[in-house]
Amino acid sequence: MRALKGIAVFYLCAALALSIYPGSSAKAPGLDPTDWHVHVVNGFSGRRALVVHCKSDVNDLGTHTLYPGGDFNWNFHVNLPGSTRFTCDFHADKQHASFDVFWKESQHMWLRTRCNWKACFWTAKDDGIYLKNVPENHDERIHPWET
Repeated sequence: MRALKGIAVFYLCAALALSIYPGSSAKAPGLDPTDWHVHVVNGFSGRRALVVHCKSDVNDLGTHTLYPGGDFNWNFHVNLPGSTRFTCDFHADKQHASFDVFWKESQHMWLRTRCNWKACFWTAKDDGIYLKNVPENHDERIHPWET
């Protein structure tokens, strides 16, 4: 019984420590209390529609048709093991692309740094799909279109 109390006190202290210092725990792999937002935007010139289907291992977000300027977005918390991953399929006319738009990072934090630890902006443009580098305020082409 005494050991059980000790374990309960440990978990209570750990939870309190994480709630006091959310900034430091947000960058620890597997401990990410951040409320993440992912945006998929139709940035085509002209009037082309973008069809996007996004899902994770546990959530199918459905198929959405976005017209120029349209924004499909969702928010979530990373699961406890830190393995949350979302994949999207993009289609526009005869072009397509499919890739992860959010994934587990354990060392380099490439995605989380570009998303400024809270919001990822993926924009479909005429020549490919871009990720906004939020801290530097510019778009980087990450994926070309496949035909």
